[in-house]
Order: sequence, then structure tokens, then C-alpha cells
Amino acid sequence: MATLTIDTATSIASVGLVVSDGTVVSASPIREQNAAQHVLAAVDQVLGDAGLTMADIRLVAVGRGPGSFTGLRIGLATALGLSEALGIARIGVDTLAALLAGSPSPVVAVIDARRGEVFAQSESIAAASFAPEELAALVKAGAALVGDGALRYRELFVDAGCLVPAADDAQHWPNAAVMSRLAHADPQPATAFYLRAPDAVPAVIA
Repeated sequence: MATLTIDTATSIASVGLVVSDGTVVSASPIREQNAAQHVLAAVDQVLGDAGLTMADIRLVAVGRGPGSFTGLRIGLATALGLSEALGIARIGVDTLAALLAGSPSPVVAVIDARRGEVFAQSESIAAASFAPEELAALVKAGAALVGDGALRYRELFVDAGCLVPAADDAQHWPNAAVMSRLAHADPQPATAFYLRAPDAVPAVIA
């Protein structure tokens, strides 16, 4: 049995495959503009690297955010399409929780929320949206911040005495093994998780 993992909640999309013996096959992080649109090609890559086919997938674990509205919907729609076509289960995983669990030491998970804000969570900070300056004042000096939000506002956080790993550090995107583990230990609905109202709202017709 293989678990396919997909996360497109942030600007760094990621795809991974955890096979029955625990081996993890991960595609390189997708950093291109509109990264979420390259997910199916990444799925083909990890299956090919593992010598497997779609028929070998038994579960899809998909990041449910919070994060980019458009990117998030692409990942969720991809998971839905694959699960329906293959007749398998799909389970949601909180992206902030996956970032936290994927780091070897306590960190603050930070996702770019657009509109000059970030979504953040740590052992002592409940998941919420913050202005970057507000978060920088809230965390202790020396704290490590991971995620695309930490990268976008690196200068501000570093000036506040925080640590931000290099851009190519794997802590900045969800780890496939962690997503697979969370899908089994803390399954969530495979639906979008919002910490604030989405940018797009229905038009009001008078």
C-alpha cells in the first residue's frame, strides 16, 4: 500500500509517496510560479521513481491549509479527483501542524497569508493570522521560523532576533512521512481550513 501526499497550501507545493515498507519518495519542491498547477506532473514523477502506478495508491493525504486560496483549491481538487477515480480514501492534514511536526526541534510554522499577513502556529501560539511585525514581536529571540511566510519576511524576522533556515531547507514545506503519519493519527476532512475569510466573496446583487 502506498500513501500519496499533496500539499499546495503555500507557494512551495510538494508531493510525496510513502510506500508500504516506510520508504519515502518525494518530488523536488515545486517553486515555479503557480506551483500548484504542476502537481500532477510531480505525482507522475514520484510514482515513476518508486516503480509504481496509480493502482498502487491506497490513500491520498492532502494539505488543507491554511494558505493560498487558489493553490489550496487546486490541491484539494486533485486529491478529490484521484480518490474518486481510484476508489480510495482521501484525508486532510493541517499544513501548519505538518510543518511543526516535520522539524527536529520546536519551531514557529509561518505561512504567507497574502494581504500583508501570515498564518502562524507553534507550541505556545494558537493557529491564527498575524501581521508579520506582530508575530515578530510575539516570538522569543532565537526562535526558529519555517514555512514560506518565514522566507518572505526573512529580513524582518532576522532583524527581530529570530532564525530562518536557508530557502532550500526541507523544513519549509510539509514532509511526506509526517503527512502520512498525521493522516492516520489525526485525520481531518479533506476540505479547506480557513483562519480568515477568503479574498474572493460572492457579489451582492441588489
